[in-house]
Amino acid sequence: MIMDRIRNFCIIAHIDHGKSTLADRLLELTQTLSERDMEAQVLDDMDLEREKGITIKSHAIQMQYKGHILNLIDTPGHVDFSYEVSRSIASCEGALLVVDASQGVQAQTIANLYQAIDHGLEIIPILNKIDMDSAQPDVVADQIVDLIGCDPEDIFRISARTGEGVQPILDAIVEKIPAPNGDPDAPLQALIFDSVFNPFRGVIAYFKIKNGTLRKGQQVKFFNTGEDYEAEEIGILRMKLVPTAEVGCGDVGYIISGIKSAAEVKVGDTITSLENPCSEAIAGFEEVKPMVFAGMYPVQADKFEELRTVLEKFQLNDASFVYEPESSLALGSGFRCGFLGLLHLEIVQERLFREFDMDVITTVPNVSYKVYTMQGEVLDVHNPSGLPSITTIDHIEEPFIRAQIISKAEFFGPVMKLCLDKRGTLVSQHYITSDRVELNYDMPLSEIVFDFYDKLKSISKGYASFDYHIIGYRPARLVKLDILLNGEPADALSTLIHEDNAYEFGRKMCVKLKDIIPRQQFDIPVQAAIGAKIIARETVKKVRKDVTAKCYGGDVTRKRKLLEKQKEGKKRMRQIGKVQVPQSAFMAVLKLD
Repeated sequence: MIMDRIRNFCIIAHIDHGKSTLADRLLELTQTLSERDMEAQVLDDMDLEREKGITIKSHAIQMQYKGHILNLIDTPGHVDFSYEVSRSIASCEGALLVVDASQGVQAQTIANLYQAIDHGLEIIPILNKIDMDSAQPDVVADQIVDLIGCDPEDIFRISARTGEGVQPILDAIVEKIPAPNGDPDAPLQALIFDSVFNPFRGVIAYFKIKNGTLRKGQQVKFFNTGEDYEAEEIGILRMKLVPTAEVGCGDVGYIISGIKSAAEVKVGDTITSLENPCSEAIAGFEEVKPMVFAGMYPVQADKFEELRTVLEKFQLNDASFVYEPESSLALGSGFRCGFLGLLHLEIVQERLFREFDMDVITTVPNVSYKVYTMQGEVLDVHNPSGLPSITTIDHIEEPFIRAQIISKAEFFGPVMKLCLDKRGTLVSQHYITSDRVELNYDMPLSEIVFDFYDKLKSISKGYASFDYHIIGYRPARLVKLDILLNGEPADALSTLIHEDNAYEFGRKMCVKLKDIIPRQQFDIPVQAAIGAKIIARETVKKVRKDVTAKCYGGDVTRKRKLLEKQKEGKKRMRQIGKVQVPQSAFMAVLKLD
């Protein structure tokens, strides 16, 4: 296939703006799928994606239209999956910018759009859901014009659900998006933008060729790992993998080379030829930066090695997930895992259970801090249990973010109050239109980890949108808050928290745990402590068997003797009593209100 006839593009949109539905219509119009195989959200092939109505994994699929090859590399819309977006954008020459005609431009759309513009992608603006009663096509069209500086007549007005106005988009993709530029005769240079693990065939890597041509049976080398393999099978990506003899310059395809170990394939690596290797790897690929850390431990201690194998396979499918071994006094051996955000954490936990039948205990999520000691050392602390003694600490710095919030003007006050409550400082504000305001705040990452997004959505009735990026570390007055159950510290529940919020948070934790921890035959004190100082306490009341039920009438000393005997037994039990903490307790901490 001649390179001039290839078009590589992605779709940029906020959550629920109709990206997957538009992809369905494009697949229908290009007859990539037969009517019998067609279903809603066909590219969202995970049950979780369908249930939550969001795209989690980016997908790639090839379509044919008027003698051209169109490679659609789908992208997720949620802020937690921005890493998937960066990989898709690095593999394309153009992007469809989809905006909901009833919701308008949202923060996540703007963030992904700027990323696409930085990569020099050709943008095709699209206004979706014009058939809805609440649609305001002219108002939202003005927002798009302000955002990218196009002419109002350049904006395609469509309804992806009914298919109205979708056909001209295919012509625009062919006409406006440039063909990939590369040299078919240069040494092979291909970017790996995704990979999956197949239990029978090993690792399947998806790539886009920048220079050269890849042929079946060719000896290839992975640039960063330095390993070499034979291209046993290569091909193009339709709904199923379609083997071919070669994949040409500028095209998107897959390679199977019998790699059994997940660690050998790095997303962002460059594939080159063994005989005639390229001189440098492909640049323009950002490193993943985990924002939220949590410990994952097997429910049964003997499943540790099994969990290690499962995480290796999972990381192949989700390159933004990172992990390293760690151990905890309460939970034994496990892994310290890094996530892009709380939704990402929830999705990983759910996928481990569904896809690998692996039940894990997840500790309280927290962020990474820099601890400066009196000796001048700088320690990266991901876990409160890793904090050195308080006497050796000079000061602690925590990560700060620049938050960008776009909201309707009527919710301006409550949104500002929420940000101030979360220790935010206002950087700038400006009105995008007469009733939409953009606020920029600097705030600590730890404050948005728990419930910030949920609260923002509820106070703005779902209209506010939120995006953020890390801007560095700043000094903070932090203390380590321990939770004691029956006098024993539960290190899986300990957190690093700002001094001013410690009392309130500790009290809420105790109240929440009191409701969750099952009652035993003895009283269980639930305490929150900073160092040796107890700042809050609740008691899980004992379950009491009525030992006097068999005494009816007679002398009162008979009853008293039985109660004294019960009391002695309970005292003995309390001394050796172990408290069972259910998994729901670890997750309930996230939903403290």
